[in-house]
Amino acid sequence: MAKPVTAFTCTACGAAHKKWAGRCEACGAWNTIVEEAPLSQGPGRGLGAAKGRAVPLSALSTTEPPPPRSLSGMVELDRVLGGGLVPGSALLVGGDPGIGKSTLMLQAAAAFSRTGLQAIYFSGEEASAQVRMRAQRLGLADAPMRLGAETNLRDILTTLDAERPDVAVIDSIQTLWSDTVEAAPGSVAQVRAAAHELVTFAKKRGVAVILVGHVTKDGQIAGPRVVEHMVDCVLYFEGERGHQFRILRSVKNRFGPSGEIGVFEMTGAGLAEVANPSALFLSERGQPIAGSAVFAGIEGTRPVLTEVQALVAPSTLSSPRRTVVGLDSGRVSTILAVLEARCGIPFAGLDVFLNVAGGMKVAEPAADLAIAGALLSAREDTPLPPEAVLFGEISLSGALRPVAQAENRLKEAQKLGFSQAILPDASRVEGTGGMTLRRITDLTGFVGEVFGAG
Repeated sequence: MAKPVTAFTCTACGAAHKKWAGRCEACGAWNTIVEEAPLSQGPGRGLGAAKGRAVPLSALSTTEPPPPRSLSGMVELDRVLGGGLVPGSALLVGGDPGIGKSTLMLQAAAAFSRTGLQAIYFSGEEASAQVRMRAQRLGLADAPMRLGAETNLRDILTTLDAERPDVAVIDSIQTLWSDTVEAAPGSVAQVRAAAHELVTFAKKRGVAVILVGHVTKDGQIAGPRVVEHMVDCVLYFEGERGHQFRILRSVKNRFGPSGEIGVFEMTGAGLAEVANPSALFLSERGQPIAGSAVFAGIEGTRPVLTEVQALVAPSTLSSPRRTVVGLDSGRVSTILAVLEARCGIPFAGLDVFLNVAGGMKVAEPAADLAIAGALLSAREDTPLPPEAVLFGEISLSGALRPVAQAENRLKEAQKLGFSQAILPDASRVEGTGGMTLRRITDLTGFVGEVFGAG
């Protein structure tokens, strides 16, 4: 191993010397030169003996006001952003091809420009004429935003530096290329270099930069994961092509709560905001039928009511089918096992199909009781009370565990006309607001009280 290099530094002026001396040649002080170890002795050359500048430090307590925010006027978008767009922030928006990312970003850029902000939209996948045609179809032709079609990163940064807009949309990050990187556009090296340069530009110039990214077949944003760590906010645009609903979900936000969602509806005139998603997801419920349960969930800070649908039918296969859409399949398998082991209700030889109406995806454990209720209702061919909502987590012992924000769930249910709630016995609810609460301690008690069996 190479011998670590030492340095001699003057404690009076900070000048570096190759060897010790009694007098500093830089400031003339005597006996001020001391021996110091290098900054790094790790593998490789390390940082060497050269010193950097001292970084100014500050206390946690501060009187600085929170960063200003710019509202777009699109309530659902502003909600997901945590209350508006922060100047100098970098955002990454991902979604499946054809889901509506470009439509959403074009509408967002037009909305910001109509509030007085200077907005520039760079398209790397479509020509300017194609974007103009979409803008005319969406009724955005009169928006005071500017449009550019370019994939050269150097030209884009030069234009942004000269124009100094408030908002810049780059659609998409996978199409950009830098002349300093010898790789094809869309490669890991090019995506990392483009994201680094754009995020650095956003911080230095105070320009809010919105990057649009493709996703892989696993649903993750394509490219290196380091891109998600670079930006301040990561949004996913979700939805099924067969449904008209689209959900904008925040999975990372340094300026607001993560997990927040905004609901949009795809129409002929673009994406329309949905102010009351609970009513939308429950709009097609008709007469009470077996296999339907209404779940009172929480998405971020917003309570949302969704319908869990189940179908249980005899199977002609040696291995019965388990088809789950919008729910965690592993969680469903666990609930089926608990029903059989703790309640003595077998599902062997039965095909099980589960779906969340409207294309919504539910991931919180609070949906366990609604899933179990829908499964039991479908198996026994007995409808659940139509005026009741369900929520609660099921443990492996069959006990029902309370979940957070029970009051907000009940308020949303009461707003939509539900008068009854089935929930764990240990749930903390101060005000019921006139709703009838049916508190259940375990899954066996739920089966006995709701379906009349022990």
